[in-house]
Amino acid sequence: MWVGRTNCLNHKKMNTMRTVYNIFLFISVLVLGSCEAEIKQVYERNMTPPGVITDVKVTNLPGAAKIEYRLPSDQDLLYIKAVYTLSSGRKMEVKSSYYNNSLTVEGFADEIPYSIELFAVNRSEVASEPTAVTVNPLENPIWEVYRSLETIAAFGGIRVSGANEFQKNVTIMVMTDSLGEWVPSVDNIYTSAKQFSRTIRGLDTVPQSFAVTVRDKYMNFTDTLITRLTPLYETALPKSRYNALVLPGDALQEYTSTGLNKMWDGDNFNWPNISLTKPGTTTPQWVTFDVGQLAKLSRIVIWDYPEYTNSGRMYYFGGNLRNFEIWGSTSPPTDGSWNNWVKLGTFESLKPSGLPTGQQSDEDYQMAYSGLSYDLDVAAPKMRYIRIRSNRNWQGSTFMSIAELQVYGDPR
Repeated sequence: MWVGRTNCLNHKKMNTMRTVYNIFLFISVLVLGSCEAEIKQVYERNMTPPGVITDVKVTNLPGAAKIEYRLPSDQDLLYIKAVYTLSSGRKMEVKSSYYNNSLTVEGFADEIPYSIELFAVNRSEVASEPTAVTVNPLENPIWEVYRSLETIAAFGGIRVSGANEFQKNVTIMVMTDSLGEWVPSVDNIYTSAKQFSRTIRGLDTVPQSFAVTVRDKYMNFTDTLITRLTPLYETALPKSRYNALVLPGDALQEYTSTGLNKMWDGDNFNWPNISLTKPGTTTPQWVTFDVGQLAKLSRIVIWDYPEYTNSGRMYYFGGNLRNFEIWGSTSPPTDGSWNNWVKLGTFESLKPSGLPTGQQSDEDYQMAYSGLSYDLDVAAPKMRYIRIRSNRNWQGSTFMSIAELQVYGDPR
């Protein structure tokens, strides 16, 4: 009997606890639902404008301005918005999260006052009354780029060099004179690199005038630099005449499938159609080949091999050339020595973005994919044989992985 009594009491206690739990659960649902409805009403249906932005501080920058401020205390604040108009008439809008207390307005062409309106916006997209502020941007960075421009005659075109101290995205437009009208060249120079030197090619070797101007992504333009030059003659030396020349002391290939002749097989991307020398050494390595004819060599274009990485195909990596030399000869000694060799240039492969090894921007990728062009000494005599000497690759050693190359010059 005592056992049955105990079971009965326990059963009643369990029923009572279950009832209490169900009541607690019901109340919780009601409370949470009420809170959710209240929160939803506060954050989605609040048509009351938030407070205004206060304590505004302006720091003027080249072509831009940084605006710092105090946020209003509204709980449903979502973002801050700056609205302004450029001198071109273009309407601009910049937004910044409520997690920040500053934003940057940019795109200004002139060093004149610009009016900015700042709005606080809540989660219902209701904006506050505007807070007016005036900025006085400093000189647009495109002008410093413009003043640094240098132009010289190059093989097949015009070489444009300059500095981009603030590393802004700029476009250097090169135009040619066509019956009194300036016609843009096919190849504008797009860069954010601190230093740049590019050649616009494919031009006739006759005296002609060029106009060079700089613009930013907001379509602000500088003045125009006018120059008159005569592009130098060059042509692509046919790869069908190239031949490998292995001399004593030359670097050995890592695999039989990656011979020197893979540097001119027409494939600049795929494995194993590359020339890969043996890794594992930190002393300079070099390879030698014959272009098949005497020519005044103008430049060499090298396509690095894009290594497979976890981040995709990666240039400026592994055995790709970083610091290297190019030498030329008319009659290289059979003993492999450096007698009768003339240095045609010392080069460094530079990544436009300046990002660390293992990282690359779209500009980095596109530039390497198109082939890296290196101009040779225009004062050097005609050559037939070329030697590439690797002093350092992107891995820090000296082995070479070259997917393809093309030599240019004047064989006449």
